[in-house]
Order: sequence, then structure tokens, then C-alpha cells
Amino acid sequence: MGKNLSLFEQRRRRVRTSLRAKGGSRPRLSIHRTSQHMYAQIIDDSLGTTVAAASTLEKDVRDTSGATCSSATEVGKRLAERAKAAGVSAVVFDRGGFLFHGRVKALAEGAREGGLEF
Repeated sequence: MGKNLSLFEQRRRRVRTSLRAKGGSRPRLSIHRTSQHMYAQIIDDSLGTTVAAASTLEKDVRDTSGATCSSATEVGKRLAERAKAAGVSAVVFDRGGFLFHGRVKALAEGAREGGLEF
């Protein structure tokens, strides 16, 4: 690992590298969590393009959502709908440097409820 990277960045790089090795040709469901919002996108690494994205910043839900587990679940469901519309049904879950609990876990469960497989 790099000398100048924080522990968070080291964990993020380690997770992403192992996913690329194990995930094969499946797109990657990448998440980002801040203290106020949740962001998720499905990325096709072979093409380097974003297939679908969802967040708590979208106009129709901005006033009612925020940094809660219920809003993270809704982001996961909306992302799953958009992924199905784009023809993606199986992904690998890239939690980034975040631990798999709380809002991250809620987003993953919402995406599974919406029909994504991982």
C-alpha cells in the first residue's frame, strides 16, 4: 500500500482490487456515504462507464431524505430499478472503505429487494 494513503484509502483500494479479481465481468455497485447523503452507482469497469446511479440528492426525494437507513434503502431500490431498465441484474458490491453495517447495509438490502443479485 502507498505510504501517503490514509487507512480508509488503503481499505478502499484493497476492497476494489479484490473485487476486480473475483468479480470477473460483472458491473460494480459502488457506494459513497457522507454524513448527510448516500450515493450509489453501477459502474461497468470494462467500458469505464456508469450504467445507473441514485442518491439522496435527487430532486424528487431531496426534501424527505437524508442520512438515515430508510433513505439508504430507498436509494438501493431506485438504483435496482434503473439497473434493471439498463439490462443489469447481477453486480458485485463495492462498499469502498466503509464497513458493512448501518446505512451501507441498508442500501445493499434495498438493492437486493429491488432485484439486484450480489
